[in-house]
Amino acid sequence: MDKLRKAILAYFKPAIERKKRRRMAFSGIFAFALLSMMAAFAITPTDTSGPAEFLDVIEALTFSHTDVIDAGNNDIFYSAQRIQPSDSVAGLLSRLGVSDPNAFDFIRRNPKTQAVSRQMRPGKTVTAETGDGGILRALHFPLNSRDGVLVVKRDGDRFDAEEQVLPSETHIVLKAGEIRHSLFGATDSVGVPDSIALQIAEIFGGVIDFHRDLRKGDRFFIAFEAMTRPGGGSARAGRVLAVEFINGRRAYTAFLFKLENGKEGYYSADGTSLRRAFLRSPLEFSRVSSGFTTARFHPILKIWRSHRGIDYAAPTGTRVRSVSDGRVEFAGQKSGYGNVIIVKHWGAFSTLYGHLSGFAPGIKTGAPVSQGDIIGYVGQTGLATGPHLHYEFRVNSVQVNPLSITLPEAPPLEEAEIERFVTASAPQRAQIALTKLMLPFTLLE
Repeated sequence: MDKLRKAILAYFKPAIERKKRRRMAFSGIFAFALLSMMAAFAITPTDTSGPAEFLDVIEALTFSHTDVIDAGNNDIFYSAQRIQPSDSVAGLLSRLGVSDPNAFDFIRRNPKTQAVSRQMRPGKTVTAETGDGGILRALHFPLNSRDGVLVVKRDGDRFDAEEQVLPSETHIVLKAGEIRHSLFGATDSVGVPDSIALQIAEIFGGVIDFHRDLRKGDRFFIAFEAMTRPGGGSARAGRVLAVEFINGRRAYTAFLFKLENGKEGYYSADGTSLRRAFLRSPLEFSRVSSGFTTARFHPILKIWRSHRGIDYAAPTGTRVRSVSDGRVEFAGQKSGYGNVIIVKHWGAFSTLYGHLSGFAPGIKTGAPVSQGDIIGYVGQTGLATGPHLHYEFRVNSVQVNPLSITLPEAPPLEEAEIERFVTASAPQRAQIALTKLMLPFTLLE
C-alpha cells in the first residue's frame, strides 16, 4: 500500500502544487501568515501528518479512464478509479485497465468477493495493480465498514481474497464560518460534518443556548480531526481539537486537554472547564414551543393552569439526553406525562422528561446515567397534542425555570495543571489564529 500511495501522490503532485499556488496568490499577507504558523499547527496531540489543505486536495480529485500510473516497473501498472453511479463491476474493472476473464469470473462467483457487487457505492476509490495485457495482480476495494478493505490477489493461476483492516491516518482540518440561519446551515456551507457541529453544541452547551441565543453574524473558527485510509478514500470526522465561537459580542474558546489522570475535557483560554454540572438543554437541537409559566391555557384540558416546565418541539424519535450524572428514580407511565423518566442528581437536583415514545436500552428504575447519555426518545404519549419533550428541572422536588437559573459549574484546572495546559494548547491557539485569516476566503467560496 505504501508503494501504491507514493505512486498516486507522485502522479498528482503537479495538480496539488498548482492548487496551492492559486490559493497563495489570493493574499500576500495570508501567505506569510500561513508559512510562519505552519510549524505551530502541525504539532497536535494526535496529528501525524501534514495540514488540512492536503486532505482537501485529495478529496477533490475526480479520476477519469486515463488515470493509470506507471510506477517505474514496465511489468506493473497501478490505476485508481472512483465508482460512478452507472458503474457495473465489469465496467469498473475495464476502466481500471483490467482485461482478465479469469479475474472477473473469480470476483463474480467467489463468496468472499460478493461485497464488490453489493457495495458499489458511488464515490469510493478502487485501486488495481495490473501486469502486461491487463492481467490482474491485485485489487483493493474499500468496504462499507470504516477501515475495511477487500484485497484480491493473484497467486500464479489462482486468486485469493481477504478482508483487511487498514490503519487510519489523522489529519487536521481548519474551518471558519458565519451563522446565517442555523448552526447546521453554517457548518454545511463550509464543509464541516454534522458530527462536528454537534460537538460544538455540546462543548458550549453550558454557556450558549443554541435554541435561543444564535444570531445572524455569529462566527466560529474550528480545528478538528479527520481520519482517512492510506492512499485516499472518504474521510470521517474525529474530535474537535480547538474552537472559538463568537456569539453576539462575546467570544467563547475551547481547547481539548488531557489531564494527568487520562481524562480529556474542554477548557477555555484561562483553564476554566467548559463542562457544566448540567447541560442547558436535554435535546441537541430543537425549539421551545412552550415556556415556563404560572398561567397557560391547556390545549387538551381547555383550562388555565401553570406550566412548570419547558416544552421542546421535535420529531418523534429525537434522542433525549440526561442533562447531568445521576440515577433513574422512575421510568414508566405517569398520568398526563405519558412515558416519563425522572433522574435524581446530586444534592437537591432532579430532572423529568415526559411524553416519550420509548426508553433507551438499559434505562429502568435504579439505572445510573452520565451527562449526555441517551435515555429516551421524543414522542406524544400522555396529554400531548403533538410530538414534543416536556422537561422539568427540580430543586428539592420543586419545579424551577431551567432557562433562567444559573447552573453550577465544574471545577477549574488545578494550579499544577495550568502550566502544562498553556504549553499543550499553544499549537491549538495558533490553529484558531490561522482560521481567522481564512474566514474571508471561506465566505467567498
